[in-house]
Amino acid sequence: MTKIIPAQKARQGTRGRHVLLVLLAGLFLAFAAWGGAEFYGEMIDQDASQTTATPG
Repeated sequence: MTKIIPAQKARQGTRGRHVLLVLLAGLFLAFAAWGGAEFYGEMIDQDASQTTATPG
């Protein structure tokens, strides 16, 4: 005899706030890493232009 399981109980998990929070946290961390890399790249670019420029 086969068991009849309701659709709500057969699911692995429900979509909810936990999934949304994990996705948003990952997106925030990706943007923070990108911003850090941009800032670091600009600092290197400014430092390189100051040391290679010859006055007068």
